[in-house]
Amino acid sequence: MLHTWGQALHHHPHLHCIVPGGGISPDQTRWIACRPGFFLPVRVLSRRFRDLFLHRLRAVFAGGQLRLPGALTALADPAAFAARASELGRAEWVVHAKPPFAGPEQVLGYLGRYTHRVAIANSRLVGLDDGQVSFTWKDYRQDGKTKVMTLAADEFIRRFLQHAVPDGFHRIRHIGFLANGHRTEKLALCRDLLAAPPPEPTPPRPWQERLRDLPGQDVEVCPCCGGRMLTIGTIPPQPPPRPAMWCDSS
Repeated sequence: MLHTWGQALHHHPHLHCIVPGGGISPDQTRWIACRPGFFLPVRVLSRRFRDLFLHRLRAVFAGGQLRLPGALTALADPAAFAARASELGRAEWVVHAKPPFAGPEQVLGYLGRYTHRVAIANSRLVGLDDGQVSFTWKDYRQDGKTKVMTLAADEFIRRFLQHAVPDGFHRIRHIGFLANGHRTEKLALCRDLLAAPPPEPTPPRPWQERLRDLPGQDVEVCPCCGGRMLTIGTIPPQPPPRPAMWCDSS
């Protein structure tokens, strides 16, 4: 899953990947699990990711498909780009890999909060005054202390729009046995090889509960007085009004 923002809305692209501790054998007859206490060599993975990333970046640049705006304009020169890519190839990249401390449910819950959200929640907006936008953010360099940042409106909008996904771009991708083309049959095979029963179907939750999980507020409680709101009637859906007929009196 692609995640592009930090608490201050700066452009901070990085990937969150959920990787299973094993996989289906090439002949599709058994499940191969990783060794106990060892998943994979992280330093090797970091260098492999670096080499593949730079290889693809060079290919995009050679094909004229790489846009380099603003402060990156100087890198449009092939010699400058090659020098910068070589410099990046000598640096040690970091791929952070660790087991889920609180179990897979905690990891899925953490990532699930980013899948269909934008870069900042409404609850973090403090105010708009005289062309200045104020919002709260956590400074993780000071143990996650909550602070208030104030930006000019155009700078706030610039930071926010950096994280708008372009048309046709997918923020979440599935590969391996979770790829869309064969997910159903591969998951069934995984369960057979692991002798795991299929998951129990869960009934759909009421919309009030699902909506309460997103902003953390009960939509059936009045935000002003705290009283319980009751349904006294339902307005049926109506088609949009037709435009008034234009009479040409000329």
